[in-house]
Amino acid sequence: MTSIYDLMTPHRGTSQPRPAHHLIADEVIDHSSAWLARARSEVDASAGLGQIQTTAVSRHSQRMLATHAARGDASARDATALLAALRDGQDNGTLAADWAAYLRDAAERAVLCADILRQRGDQFLEHEAAGCPPVLIYDYEKVMDGRDMPHPSNYELLRILPPPGVSLDDTRRPYVIIDPRAGHGPGIGGFKPDSQVGVALRAGHPVYFVSFRQRPEPGQYIAFVTRTQAAFVRAVMRRHPDAPRPIVIGNCQGGWATLLLAATNPDLTGPIVVNGAPVAPWSGKVGQDPMRYLGGLNGGAWVPMLLSDLGGGLFDGAHLVQNFELLNPSRTLFRKYTDLFRDADTAAARFLEFEKWWGGFFLMTEPEIRWIVEQIFIGNRLVKNEARIEPGRPVDLKAIRAPIIVFASHGDNITPPQQALNWITETYTDVNEIRIRGQRIIYMVHPQVGHLGIFVSSQIANKEHTEVASTVKTIEALAPGLYEMIIEDVQETDGRTHFTVGFAERSFDDIRALDDGIADEQPFAAVARVSEVQSQIYAATLRPLVQAAVTAPMAEAGRALHPQRLRRALMSSRNPLVAPLDQMAQKLRADRHKPAPDNPFLAAEALWVQATEQAIDLWRDWRDFTREVTFFALWSTPFARAFGRTHETHRTLKDANELRALPEVAHALLKIDQGGFVEGVIRMLVLLAESRGGVRRDRLERSGKVLSLDSPFAELGPEARALIIHEQTLIATYETNRGIEALPRLLPPDQREKAVQVVQFIAGSPDEMEPHTRAMLHRFRSVLDLPPEIRHIATDPLQDTPPAPAPADKG
Repeated sequence: MTSIYDLMTPHRGTSQPRPAHHLIADEVIDHSSAWLARARSEVDASAGLGQIQTTAVSRHSQRMLATHAARGDASARDATALLAALRDGQDNGTLAADWAAYLRDAAERAVLCADILRQRGDQFLEHEAAGCPPVLIYDYEKVMDGRDMPHPSNYELLRILPPPGVSLDDTRRPYVIIDPRAGHGPGIGGFKPDSQVGVALRAGHPVYFVSFRQRPEPGQYIAFVTRTQAAFVRAVMRRHPDAPRPIVIGNCQGGWATLLLAATNPDLTGPIVVNGAPVAPWSGKVGQDPMRYLGGLNGGAWVPMLLSDLGGGLFDGAHLVQNFELLNPSRTLFRKYTDLFRDADTAAARFLEFEKWWGGFFLMTEPEIRWIVEQIFIGNRLVKNEARIEPGRPVDLKAIRAPIIVFASHGDNITPPQQALNWITETYTDVNEIRIRGQRIIYMVHPQVGHLGIFVSSQIANKEHTEVASTVKTIEALAPGLYEMIIEDVQETDGRTHFTVGFAERSFDDIRALDDGIADEQPFAAVARVSEVQSQIYAATLRPLVQAAVTAPMAEAGRALHPQRLRRALMSSRNPLVAPLDQMAQKLRADRHKPAPDNPFLAAEALWVQATEQAIDLWRDWRDFTREVTFFALWSTPFARAFGRTHETHRTLKDANELRALPEVAHALLKIDQGGFVEGVIRMLVLLAESRGGVRRDRLERSGKVLSLDSPFAELGPEARALIIHEQTLIATYETNRGIEALPRLLPPDQREKAVQVVQFIAGSPDEMEPHTRAMLHRFRSVLDLPPEIRHIATDPLQDTPPAPAPADKG
């Protein structure tokens, strides 16, 4: 150790010789190299920013040019046709009559449209006065109330009562549906016959709905909500002791709530379905997905804190609804009403049905909205494994043991596929880690349906959700891994389309291919840190003043005067100027004067609507373009990058060697020579699936039937069977050859032929097999000293085995 005296007189020190001149020069060179490396890194980052900005400009420009040019051409053609129709009317002398007929019709439609808005206002006030109950079309009964829990919340567990003609089987897997609490109220998952609730009921499953009241309980936290939902699932399990564990479906923000539930209570749920859930909100493609930039442009987490303080400690969900509407203003603020005006004679029921849900605004406590913003949308902490729902209780998505089914859509501009799926690649090292942890993750990306359509559209309900309902049991027979669910239309029979479902094995590269890299996510780290600083400054300076100034009546007045509520209330019958619309509309409906369908002024109206809608869309596209460019200009500077470096995403992931050293792998490999008929058959099935790279629905159904209903598999029960599938998957993954060579030690000579026949029965006809599947079967037969011929096994070889007691494994 060098002393102070050695530093002062280095020629006297023996332990620390004076560096040679060339070493000093090397040190200077090293420092220079480090400085140059940092400078080069900044240059590369700036070049990357330039590339991102160029990509954004290019994509926005190309999309605006292509979209609006095509729409402009269509409008020009429509305008040409309109002018021709007007000239024909003038030549025929009918133009004045057409104009008079149109004016009368437009005036009548204006009254009818205004009356529908009056009905919406009345419906809104009645719904608010009733406390905004769920908008379910089904009858229900309350099973549990979150107010009665040790940690009270405003959530309720409802049991859906089956409609006439529908019978339920209490031994079938129950469904628990969690709707989003994102400004609107509950019920969107079951306010149509063709919905998630309707699909499950028609299949005979008991259905439970997780609802919530308009106002949260005082002092409510997200942790209280998660505890309440866990208690609900336990209650459902107690009510159906002979059924498999419930399947839990989470819609939108209910999706990440479902992941929280499954991660903090891994012993509770069966498969979980996550529909359009923004789990990785920093993700997206450059040149699209504009909603992810709002946090960096609108001020961060201190804004909802301020709004909560102005609301007397409650955050008004109407703010969130207003943000949704501004995302696509031509649809939500213009076209919705012009369509209503156009179809005023027939559109009332459909319009009011949707508006009952869309116009129900719910409240959150300040801690709830702050947790959501800081932990998920701005902080991205759930993906980084830094989220905590309460002190000392982190949330690790790797802890989930239930199969996860993820729905996403390319047409979703609120939760694009990257936000719904990228958490997988951020949470696990690779597919091998998913297998090691015994996890099954299945995803499906729809080509075009919008955000609400994922869990509202009858098309989705009759296809995707129906297939999930009928495939859940077979999904649990899959070997652990990552799969894409592929639905193919095969035939139309008796007016109904029947589908074939397959599960294709996927790698992380397949998910990453949906994105355009993660370089565009780096600026969000600076946003997250700035948001934290701003929140601390606000809490220490302005917050005490705001909280002291706002009284309960002022908070209620602020909510009542919110534009979303005010415009509905002012158009209700309680407004004396609006009340007469009821009688006026009744008289008009009894004596309507509709113009001829070919009236040119109807076409002129449609053309005006089309042109105005395009103008609003052009403004929206330009807004999104400038918003994205501004975001990267603000948050991609060298200073912002340095400031946000501590908050950059990515959790520490294990490498391949560390994965092999995990206890789960070591434990499974120790059992490579252990087992019997069950282990031997499952190992061969896993090896076949590995060689195919995917599993067709018919093969999966045969596998599910054999592994759940046939002896000796039926005696295992779902949990023991899942454990064996997990262990055999690890053996097949890490010691493929040894696993095959060990088959004779698992299967005595008198069981080998039947074991291979079971595997061939599940694999299907040899004529439909891929060459590598046939090669793997030949290898099995060779190792087991069986004849090489592969015959078609049409019937279940185990169906003559004495039946076991009926297991609780109904999907």
